Amino acid sequence: MKKMINENLVKKHISFSICLFTCTALFLTACGSKHATIVRDNTGHITEANLDRSVKGTRDNTPVCLVPSAPGTDIFQNEYGYIDYSNKAEGYFFATYKGTCQKVKLQVTGPDEITYTYDISADSKKAEVFPFQAGSGAYMINLYENIDGNKYSMVFSLPLSVTLTDEYKPFLYPNQFVNFSPDSLAIQKGAELAFPCNSDIEVVAEVYNFMIENISYDYEEAETVQSGYLPDVDEILTTKKGICLDYASLMTAMLRSQNIPTKMEVGYAGAAYHAWLSTYIKDIGWVNGMIEFDGQDWSLLDPTFASNTEERKLESFIGDGSNYSVKYIY
Repeated sequence: MKKMINENLVKKHISFSICLFTCTALFLTACGSKHATIVRDNTGHITEANLDRSVKGTRDNTPVCLVPSAPGTDIFQNEYGYIDYSNKAEGYFFATYKGTCQKVKLQVTGPDEITYTYDISADSKKAEVFPFQAGSGAYMINLYENIDGNKYSMVFSLPLSVTLTDEYKPFLYPNQFVNFSPDSLAIQKGAELAFPCNSDIEVVAEVYNFMIENISYDYEEAETVQSGYLPDVDEILTTKKGICLDYASLMTAMLRSQNIPTKMEVGYAGAAYHAWLSTYIKDIGWVNGMIEFDGQDWSLLDPTFASNTEERKLESFIGDGSNYSVKYIY
């Protein structure tokens, strides 16, 4: 029996909506100075983006590009959908829609009780990858078809118990929002940027500075982007422009391919819906949305604002991080 839901309820939990900067225009400048990134680790050592890029660093920069697989060992399916959760311990599952409806949504609720709503491709019947980003625990995966106007009907429901082998794995694999593969241009660029680095934190600094110096904010796309938009990391790298979700997705892909666990975070920067990221540094832990360490505190790791905002305005807006509120993690 199909369970009815209203599209407004789905939209309430939608994992990505239009990323406009109208509410943050005061913090943006068309020709503002670039934010000079200085990173200090917990010993007080300062790392700047002034490495000799012609000299190989001591850190191995070979890409570690994890590739999701769907061996079909553990599956659940009906006439509407197919879930392969064979590698749930690795932090992901594959979902495929098998029906004919053109508007289909997948909802995933984890042990943190946050519901993620994804648009599912209805044309290609391709399998897409989704993370178990809330860690180990009980999950519920539901599939919905649009039946009329704003009304949706549940056609598929799967409860799962997930025990991760490594809590960082969901933030190393690609997924629907951070989609990359070993032959992606973005992965090659990440390896190039990591070439002179001696530590993970230097890689973060190099990638961050590349982003803010080379990627421009796409105001036209921000005004026209539709709900359900997904970043294409190679297109962003080639065109050198994008919206906040593009910035965060590209940087996340490059860091993950360098074996640095990274979360792409979506939420609110002030009143604006926005995307940024957090990364994990060995011996320091999760740098929760931060990049600059002064011995006690970090300031926010937000490559979109950093590339478009004068340093003083950026620091004033970021403050202690209270202007940022995370809703979803990918």
